[in-house]
Amino acid sequence: MSSFKDHFSSHASAYSTFRPSYPAALGAWLAEESPSTARAVDVGCGSGQLSAQLAEHFEEVIALDPSAEQIANAQPHPKVGYRVARAEQTGIASRGADLLTAAQAAHWFDLPAFFAEAQRILKPSGLIALVTYAGMTPGSDVAAIVEAFRTDTLAPYWPPERAMVDNDYRDIHLPFSRVEAPPMLLEMHWSLDALVGYVDTWSAVRGMERAIGRGPFEQMVARLREAWGPAEATKLLQWPLTVIAGRVT
Repeated sequence: MSSFKDHFSSHASAYSTFRPSYPAALGAWLAEESPSTARAVDVGCGSGQLSAQLAEHFEEVIALDPSAEQIANAQPHPKVGYRVARAEQTGIASRGADLLTAAQAAHWFDLPAFFAEAQRILKPSGLIALVTYAGMTPGSDVAAIVEAFRTDTLAPYWPPERAMVDNDYRDIHLPFSRVEAPPMLLEMHWSLDALVGYVDTWSAVRGMERAIGRGPFEQMVARLREAWGPAEATKLLQWPLTVIAGRVT
């Protein structure tokens, strides 16, 4: 099994503050497709963006991340139990979960080991769902600036696993009966500072800092400020979601 590649612990607090929330429709659909709503397990949970949403639909949510710093900064919820654990070794009892999710995380996993663990812990007809998003919806100057930074400036600094995200998880083949998810959008009404904070959580920004410093990031921020308009304005920002789902049979 590959070792845990920790790209996020150093910025766990910013991750908790600036990572976007998932649409309510996602949690509702996952609950509807699960065999029951007794227990959901959210692996690679980060600071709990999806975990807390699942708690609106499930009696219990167990949220796991290998980073103790991420768990320490996770969003508290009375129905979410946060634990430090890897997706490939959850510690969940066999047949102990109705739903297993991984949001913006599966590309970091040892996938064969993770799928074996999913087969072990999911109940019959249990649902697994891998959720990801990459580029912003095009059509605005703001999106163009962020996307040029993501795909061009940061290209040498993304970890290789990130290619799966840019490919909308098309290279991930679930060894389960496929369940088609409806189209969904991740939408945030954000200030400029919130958008800048989000971009600053990217693993490639950390790689760029180590290699050449933060100069290109600051240049991107300056371009965003010019395109944003009034500093106090908020804008609707959108990312198409990819949901790869399957059912244990």
